[in-house]
Amino acid sequence: MPVELIGGEPVPRSGVRGNRGGILALAVLAGINLLNYLDRYVVSALLPEFKRAPMHLNDFELGTLMSGFLIVYMLAAPVFGRLGDRGSRPRPIAIGVFLWSLATGLSGLARNYAQLLAARAVVGIGEAAYGTIAPSLLADFFARRTRGRAFAIFNMAIPVGAALGYIVGGVMRERFSWHAAFYVAGIPGVFLALWILRLPDPPRGAQEESDGAASAMPPVHARQAGSWEVYLRLLRQRPYLLTVLGYAAYTFALGGLAFWMPTFLERVRGIPAVKASAGFGEIVVLTGFIGTFAGGWLGDYWLQFSRQAYLWMSGWITLLAVPAVYLALGAGAPAVFYPALVVAELLLFMSTGPINTAIVNLVSPAERASAVALSILAIHLLGDVLSPSIIGALSVLSSLGAAVMIVPGAVAICAALWLWAARADAAPADTI
Repeated sequence: MPVELIGGEPVPRSGVRGNRGGILALAVLAGINLLNYLDRYVVSALLPEFKRAPMHLNDFELGTLMSGFLIVYMLAAPVFGRLGDRGSRPRPIAIGVFLWSLATGLSGLARNYAQLLAARAVVGIGEAAYGTIAPSLLADFFARRTRGRAFAIFNMAIPVGAALGYIVGGVMRERFSWHAAFYVAGIPGVFLALWILRLPDPPRGAQEESDGAASAMPPVHARQAGSWEVYLRLLRQRPYLLTVLGYAAYTFALGGLAFWMPTFLERVRGIPAVKASAGFGEIVVLTGFIGTFAGGWLGDYWLQFSRQAYLWMSGWITLLAVPAVYLALGAGAPAVFYPALVVAELLLFMSTGPINTAIVNLVSPAERASAVALSILAIHLLGDVLSPSIIGALSVLSSLGAAVMIVPGAVAICAALWLWAARADAAPADTI
C-alpha cells in the first residue's frame, strides 16, 4: 500500500482519511473556531463598560474596536495564505491561535483606548493565521463526498461561539469585571494551540487522489509554492471569482443583519431592548446550528448527482431566502416577521458549510490556503465592513426601516452569483 510521511512517520494513504484522525482534527479545529467567534463577540457584551470610567470611550471609538480588528484580519490573511500553501500547516495555525489568545488576555490589561485597540488589532493577526489555513488542512482529512458535512460541523461553531461571546461577556461583567471576560476568552486558546502541534499534516490533495477525483481538480502550477501570482490566477478563474463575489454579498447581508437587527426590532418594531437582543440571539443560535448542519448534509447528498452540487444548492436555497428576508424586515405584525426571520436565517445558514466547501474544491489542493485568504479579504472588504455603515448612513437620510431593505437585494445578488458560478464551473472554460 502506498505510504506518505506525515509528522515524520510513514502512514498508509488510506489512513489519511481514517475516521479517527479526521474526527480528532475536526474536533480540535471546530473547538478553535468556536473560540474564534466567542472572542470576536465578547467585546460586544462589554461595550457599556468601556463607555464608563476610566476609559470613557465614545460610540465612534467603540465601533473602531471591531473595524480595527477586521482591517488587520483582512490585510494579514493573504500573507498567511501563502505561508499555508508553502509548508507545514499545523505550526502557523498553532502560532496564530497562541498569538490571538495572548492578545485577548492582554486586552483585559488595557487601561486606555490605544492599548485596547492595539490588542484587538493583534487578535486580527492571530485569527488570520488560523482562518486562512485551517480550511485547507481540514479538507485534506476528508474525502469530497463527506467534506461538506465536515465543513458544516466546523462552521456550526460560528453561531454557537457568537452566542457564547455575549453570554461570557455578560456573565463575567456582571459577576466580576470586564477584565475577567477577556481572561476567560483567552486562556483556553493557549492549550488548544499546543494541541494543534500534535495534529498530522496530510499530503495536499491526498483525498482527491483516493477519491478518484484528481482529474477534476485544477492543475497545480509549478511556480505556485513561492509565488504571489497565485492570487492573480485565482481571480482569473471565473467559478472561484463568482463564488467569492457571491460570498461577499452574503456577508454584506448577514453582517448588516447581525449589527442592526436588535436595534431594528427595538426602534422599528417596538420590542423591548432586552427582549430584542435576547430573542434575536436565540434565533441565531437555533437556526445557525440546524441550518448549517442540514446544509452540509444536503450538499454532500446532492454531490452524488452533480459536481457543482454545493453551488447549485447554495444558490437556490439563498434565492428562496429572499422573500423570507423581505417579510422579516417589511412586515409589521410579530406573527409574520418573527416566523419569517426564523425561516430567513435558517435558509441563509444552510449555505455556510457548502459554500466554504465549494471554495476549497474549486482550486488546486496546493492553492487552498491562498484561495481562502483571498476569500476572507474580499468578503470582509466588500461585505460586513461596509454594510453596517451603509445601512446607518441610509437610516440618517430616511429611516432604519427603509435602510435595512437593501438586505434582501444583497441576498438576491448573492443567489444569482452562486447560480452563475455553478453554470461557469460546469462549462469547459473556467478562466476569464
